[in-house]
Amino acid sequence: MISNTATDSAEAAALREQARMYLTPQDVVAANSRHRLISGDALIRETIAPESVDLTITSPPYNVSKAYTGDASDDAVDYAEYLDFTRRWLENCYCWTKPTGRLCVNVSLDKNKNGKQPLSSDVTQLAMDADWKYHTTIVWNEGNISRRTAWGSWMSASAPHVIAPVETIIVLYKDEWKRQRQGKNDITRDEFMEWVLGIWSFNGENGKRIGHEAPFPRELPKRCIKLFSFVGDTVFDPFVGSGTTMIEAVANDRKAIGVEKEYKYCELTLKRLRDECGLKLKPSSPEKQATSINPCWTA
Repeated sequence: MISNTATDSAEAAALREQARMYLTPQDVVAANSRHRLISGDALIRETIAPESVDLTITSPPYNVSKAYTGDASDDAVDYAEYLDFTRRWLENCYCWTKPTGRLCVNVSLDKNKNGKQPLSSDVTQLAMDADWKYHTTIVWNEGNISRRTAWGSWMSASAPHVIAPVETIIVLYKDEWKRQRQGKNDITRDEFMEWVLGIWSFNGENGKRIGHEAPFPRELPKRCIKLFSFVGDTVFDPFVGSGTTMIEAVANDRKAIGVEKEYKYCELTLKRLRDECGLKLKPSSPEKQATSINPCWTA
């Protein structure tokens, strides 16, 4: 684990040097590709090149109320095991991020199923343990009160259930928050003034409409992209899911990279990119791909 210090530690420098050893033929494809979708695993360090990402926006799978099978995000997985899964992908994202890069993690405030846990707080601490630096937490008010299925002790102080119908967007950065090298901004005055207030209110997404168990709405990555990155930056999602982060990256003139373990969601993302952005990613030839990354689509 890298120590959390104000300056770049010797351990962090060693990690970065070690990470460069993971360069693979896939990185040649990346250098010549503006957008890239990888059928791969966010727990494998070789999946993408080190220090190649400006902004990561993701809503990781988590065992809160949705069942994901076959990995540590399964609904039946022990919470401690889920936290270990979280630690591992956070450390990989740190490696993949440029020194000036940022990370936005969308998670529920609390975990209520199978025992209450302070999910957002735990993820924040794990990120800081992985040497990410904390900037702020945005509260996303979904306006969704349909989750309330139990009141606990009705009108009694005995054991009332308190449920907050909100999620959080944890905002972190790698080395320094202020980016010294300026780029082109595309955020409007009204957007900036509204979005820097840390309570965002907009509706969630309909999973049945999208075809995914837990999609977030396009408004979420759109705001993060325009507020925390410049035009032309590389935006990354290690858990692509239905492809929403990639769609908004393309729509807002950023480079998009996504990693998705489930092949069916790669297919869904390819379809949405084509239908909603007019972007058709093409398969890369197998000889240009690392053996652990198969297949990969680029444009």
